[in-house]
Order: sequence, then C-alpha cells, then structure tokens
Amino acid sequence: MRSDVELAEEILRRADALAACSEEANRITRVAYSPAMRLANDLVAGWMREAGLSVREDAAGNLLGRYDARQPGAKTLLIGSHLDSVRDAGRYDGPLGVLVAIACVQKLHDAGERLPFAIEVAGFCDEEGVRFQTTYLGSRALAGTLTAADLAQVDAQGVSIAEAMRGFGANPEHLDLARREARELIGYVEVHIEQGPVLDRMALPVGVVTGIVGQTRATLTFTGRAGHAGTTPPGFRQDALAGAAHLILLVETLMLREPGLLATVGQIEIQPGASNVIPGVARLTVDLRHADNTVREHFMELLAAGARHTARQRRLEVKHEIVQSTASVNCAPEFISLLQQAAQAHVPQVVELPSGAGHDAAALAALTPVGMLFVRCKDGISHHPDESVQAEDVAVALGVLSDFLRLVK
Repeated sequence: MRSDVELAEEILRRADALAACSEEANRITRVAYSPAMRLANDLVAGWMREAGLSVREDAAGNLLGRYDARQPGAKTLLIGSHLDSVRDAGRYDGPLGVLVAIACVQKLHDAGERLPFAIEVAGFCDEEGVRFQTTYLGSRALAGTLTAADLAQVDAQGVSIAEAMRGFGANPEHLDLARREARELIGYVEVHIEQGPVLDRMALPVGVVTGIVGQTRATLTFTGRAGHAGTTPPGFRQDALAGAAHLILLVETLMLREPGLLATVGQIEIQPGASNVIPGVARLTVDLRHADNTVREHFMELLAAGARHTARQRRLEVKHEIVQSTASVNCAPEFISLLQQAAQAHVPQVVELPSGAGHDAAALAALTPVGMLFVRCKDGISHHPDESVQAEDVAVALGVLSDFLRLVK
C-alpha cells in the first residue's frame, strides 16, 4: 500500500491535472455548468472509480461517488468539497477536499476494508457563485433548500440556472431527486485550505474549524441619465457612477467601524461604458460577512439606507436586491471533538479556528451535522494563482481524515 505522503503527492498531481480544466488559457476559471466543469467532473469521476467508488451525477449536477458499508442499510457520511472555481483561481480551493476524500477511500479500497457506514464523496457543482451570483447551488440542492424560484436566476448572458443545468445534463425539473434525507446521514465533513494566514503563522499543517461566518450578497443598481461628457454642466448631471462611488466608500467606512465585519464591492458594471459619456447606470455587488447574523443583517440595512440617501441627494434611482443570504453556522461539537482526537497523533498542537470564508458545509448544516479540517496554505493566499500547499501538509490532512473515519460511530 502507498504511504500518505505518496498519496499526497498524487493528490497534488491530480490538482495540477484539474487546473487544465479551464475556460481560459493560462489561468484557472471553472464556473458552474460550463464545458470546463464537464471536463472536471469526467476527470474526477475516473479517479473515483479507480478508488472503488460507484459514481453518479445527481439532478443538480453534483458528482457523487459511493463506497458502501459492510452491511446494507447503514447510514452515510458525506465527505468532499466543490469543483468549481473563481476567475483566475488557485488550484486547491475546493478540489483539494475532493481529492483528499477520494484518497481516503482509496486507502480503504486498497486494504479491502469497509466501514460500519457508507461514504459518499461529493464534488459539488457550484460553491463559489461566480456565474449566477448565488452560492452553494450544489450543496443547497442536496440539502433541499434550492427552490424552483432560485432556478430563474440568470447569468450575464441571460441564461438561467435551469437552462444551464439542462445543457450540462442535469435535471432541474426533478431537483427533488437531489435532496437527501437527514435520517440517512451521519453528517458531512470537508477538508479545505484555510484561505487565511493563521496556520502558516503558527507553523501548523492543519487546524480544526469551529464555525463558518454568515454571508449576504446583494446587488445595487443606480440609475441616472447618460449624457455628453463635454457639454453637460455639473448641475445638470445625474451620474450613476458617482452615486455608486459614494456607496463604495460607505461600504469601507462601515467595515472599519465594526470589528469582525468584512464588506467588499467585488464587481461594478457601467452603462453605456464610453469614456466620453456620463454613466447612466451603475450596478455593483456587495459581499457582507460577520459571525453574528444580527450584526450582518443590521449593516446590510445600513448600506441599503445609505444607498437610498445617496440616490435622493444625486437625483438617482436605486434598486437594492439581496441575491443570497447564508446564516453563520457552528460545526457540530461531536465532529470538532473527533477531528481533534484524530489530529493529536499528527500535529504537536491542535488549534481551533473559525472560517471567514463560505463553504458547502454552511449550506449542508441545514440538513446534517458538519465538520471541517483546514490545511495550511502559504501566506494565507487564496482565490489567486499563487495559492499553494505542501505535500507534507496534505499527507497530514489525509492521515487525520482517515483516523477520523475510524472514530465515527
């Protein structure tokens, strides 16, 4: 049998191979239901089969590999992460958790061993929310919280989620078939890069996650009046971009005021978008995160009120739309405890830390207990091509997850 270090090196090679499944040359971009996602699912499905998993895609397009229990009728433990990416991404955010999960099953398969429960490795189809601006499509479908109304959301080309699913080979008309029943599950556990600097600064390969912050995504659209840049005097202007700029500064001001609040304007779209035309429409996104749901909701209300005030002052109209809202969640105490026990044999110190990033575990917490293990990433860099992990750290994560599986009852 191969050692954990050998399997970890294979995991990194597979992450390199997955990086080639991209919509853009020379950088990683893999959004939901794209041809690049189809290549990724097909590639990972082959690795699942090599590990002894039976493979299928559910009605939402999630890739699922099952390793049966010793006896039929046993409950199932879900492990995995997502296979989609942000634009110009690193190669470990998401795929690392799927590949570590497959390697754990590979170890069992090579030893001819079955556990008292079944394992399903999940490669979720859309965690990042890049294409439709709504996160956790895959895990929400599995949890039963993705609705028919959600499927009407469209991408920048006007393609709805439902249409994209059909083109991918999924089945939005029977989304209920993707939903799992809580009574069938033990829980869900996810291995993920930390996406922050704590473990790197502490020189520790892994850490146990205690919870995931809440997140709200919103779009705000300011509408004024386009006009000639050279002939429209200041007092006659209804500059939508100027209104949006005021709101962007407000986002930063509110973030600096409240400890623990993270607020980001990540996208802005201007119409008509010419250098010699006053912008008539400015649309921007706001990403708001905080561990306390009440605080997060309060500050989103403050931003909406600020947008309305700005619009009145500048003779603009403003539309505020909540695209997605996910409550903060706590990891299950029993999973935290078992991951701590499993980690003790592999690290000199077991550290607990919260996650400021969103994860599929946040969506699945509505269905079943969840747990997470973080893996150190160099300098805490993520959502960037410089995202980096070491084979030795991945080997530790593989060892911890394998030991965790033997502790689960």
